[in-house]
Amino acid sequence: MTHKSLFALLIASVPLFLVSCSSSDDDLIGEWFRVSDFDGVARSDASSFSIGNKGYLVGGYDGSNKGNNGRLSDTWEFNMEGNMSTEASTTMGSWTQKADFPGKARNSATAFAVGSKGYYGTGYDGEDKYKDFWEYDPSSNTWKQIDDFPGTARYGCFSFGINNAGYVGGGYDDNYLKDTYKYTPSTSKWTQIVSIGGSKRMYGSTFIIDNIAYVVGGINNGTYVNDFWKFTPSNESWTQLRDVSDTSDDSYDDDYAIIRASASVFVIDGHAFITCGESGSIRSDTWEYFPATDLWDNVAKFKGTARSTAVAFSNGKRGFVATGKSSSYRFDDIWEFNPYIYDSETY
Repeated sequence: MTHKSLFALLIASVPLFLVSCSSSDDDLIGEWFRVSDFDGVARSDASSFSIGNKGYLVGGYDGSNKGNNGRLSDTWEFNMEGNMSTEASTTMGSWTQKADFPGKARNSATAFAVGSKGYYGTGYDGEDKYKDFWEYDPSSNTWKQIDDFPGTARYGCFSFGINNAGYVGGGYDDNYLKDTYKYTPSTSKWTQIVSIGGSKRMYGSTFIIDNIAYVVGGINNGTYVNDFWKFTPSNESWTQLRDVSDTSDDSYDDDYAIIRASASVFVIDGHAFITCGESGSIRSDTWEYFPATDLWDNVAKFKGTARSTAVAFSNGKRGFVATGKSSSYRFDDIWEFNPYIYDSETY
């Protein structure tokens, strides 16, 4: 069963059969284009946040035992300005190195943006887990330490920034977690809020559409979780949505294969796209989420090497995936997804 309401609005004159799903990737909507490679060291398990047309990448793991056990503390800015990719390009987009993160080098930290600033904390360096948190100001290119995260030291958290506050939850501190905390920059204070419902999880993914935050995926005690939640900041409540696997008696989820951990998610024009990650094996399939119907559709698979623990950037109009790993390989390529292409035609 397909739900292509976005494309129905955009290309109403195109016959409906053109947007039907198929087992062949050639028949799936969208196209991936490789753009300007990341200028830094190839890595996995970095953290990212987006502010306007700029994406920021911090830290990660280069797979070596050199330096800080291979953990990194450099900060990079990616410029998303320009037209959406419609053909392969190795020059689109540009990277600028920024001030290094001044705390301990780490991987699997979490990051979010609130207003014009980014926030980065928790994480793991191969020996120790962390709970310190830091604020990055792009206008002055400076880092400032803020109050520590009030939960236990951990890594693999989910996080998001919405309505002038940031939220951090879940992760792993030698146990899987689901507790959730709010950071308010105007008061520089953390407060614990109601935990996300359902499963505990590490390496879950988040996205925001119309001032509603969503948490999907992750792993708990060796099981990839299939529950899917949205968070309403006005009353700080969690609402469970449809599972992201075939758990119902209805037909809409018969082909669902969305569950995964360490996935990359971005938003384009009010629709979310989840790609890569792992669920027993490394993934490259990509799924589009329709918030109006709470349904997912399979779209064109990621065109680079299948990977997990990649970062994603989005300005609401464009979506990018960069870095990541597959087995012992780390990557420095970056890819843009254009959902407005079908069968090599642009609409």
